[in-house]
Amino acid sequence: MGMGRVTETVAKMEKFIGPSKPIFIGVAGAALLMLLLSFSASTSFPNMFDVSKMTISPEKDGAAMKDCTTVSDQGLSLGHDPADQTFYDDPTLSYEIGNPGKNWDEKRREWLKHHPSFATGVEDRVFVLTGSQPSPCKNPIGDHLNLRLFKNKVDYCRIHGYDIFYNNAFIHPKMVNWWIKIAVLRPMMLAHPEAEWIFWVDSDAVITDMDFKLPLEKYKNHNFVVPGGSDLVYDKKSWGGLNAGVFYIRNCQWSMEFMEAWAEMGPQTPNYEKWGQIQMEALSDKKHQDSDDQSALVYLLLTEKEKWGIKVYIENMYDLSGYWGYLVDSFDNITENYARIEKGVTELRRRHAEKVSEHYAALMRVAVINQGSVGGGRKRPFITHFTACRHCSGLHWGYTAEQCYGGMEKALNFADNQVLRNYGFVRPDLMNTSVLSPLPFGFSSYNKEK
Repeated sequence: MGMGRVTETVAKMEKFIGPSKPIFIGVAGAALLMLLLSFSASTSFPNMFDVSKMTISPEKDGAAMKDCTTVSDQGLSLGHDPADQTFYDDPTLSYEIGNPGKNWDEKRREWLKHHPSFATGVEDRVFVLTGSQPSPCKNPIGDHLNLRLFKNKVDYCRIHGYDIFYNNAFIHPKMVNWWIKIAVLRPMMLAHPEAEWIFWVDSDAVITDMDFKLPLEKYKNHNFVVPGGSDLVYDKKSWGGLNAGVFYIRNCQWSMEFMEAWAEMGPQTPNYEKWGQIQMEALSDKKHQDSDDQSALVYLLLTEKEKWGIKVYIENMYDLSGYWGYLVDSFDNITENYARIEKGVTELRRRHAEKVSEHYAALMRVAVINQGSVGGGRKRPFITHFTACRHCSGLHWGYTAEQCYGGMEKALNFADNQVLRNYGFVRPDLMNTSVLSPLPFGFSSYNKEK
């Protein structure tokens, strides 16, 4: 599902934003469009309702009980669904794209009223969504990499308490390849009214900072967050000005209607071929005639900015979708930088349970700010996206198999080291998956003391 970008557009990205700025893969993120062929809303919508301020009686509406058989370790009542009528009891409810429905915010609010244990903290609840094709990979190593890529996301979700769903089914028979994400987003929102945000992550994206906490407060006035550059989208009219392979989308009525407008340019519509031509004429650097989800998103923001753009946040202050070609070679230096920082903060070398990792992550963030520039090392990128590397088909654009698979192995091991530290081990060599070393008491979590 990941998208790539031809090599020359990487040079364009450097020309437009400079290599020293936070890296995103909008411009570097679409090379695989050529290869993948082989394989009404307004700003008046509420963007968030404050259910945490609702007055709810614990004696009714299925309130959570202090019974370990019905309440999860997070205080959620998982064993009871009140008989009160909700949107699920509506026989006209549709999970399919093509029907935005009405009053989703009110329906979510009503459901949460009857499920108060889920209402608490709903504004910060994230549901992670990813997936891959339903058939086996053509490339022998592809299924193994899919497993490791999924494990990477599962590890991140476990550490931060997020739920995750891995989709490997075509929800809509015509919305395949890069369009599949839109078809699956709607049923995810309906199935999880307890989640405020859906976090879509392409299968070929590696989370390389396991400590990173999603800055949701930053987006309190927005409903859709995508990596890219506003100048590239609105001034350059570049179809690579953002990347549609990683984004956050709020679970609300605005998003339901936004997805419908986005999907109107998809392959399930009668005007699909025309949309591709329209996008080529409107976007400065689109060369492929088929309508793809990324071009459609840029086109939607350009042509209906007042309607949709005001609620869309184009993020370029951290690596929400960092281009792997720039990042992989820096992992060793980043490892050394974090080891140096840890040596200066005794508490960071303390053994601890994985469940309290966010406490130590907060300490590390402060330490990186205070000491990170001393050694000249950069911070870990949140996400390293392997655009142009089709690990499942074995076809690549502008790179060798060794570059792609070697880079993936290094990124996955770099991330996995951050997980393994809580289990008492570390990989000393990021290019060797098999060899682990135990971490002696009081030693750095990332490399042995010399």
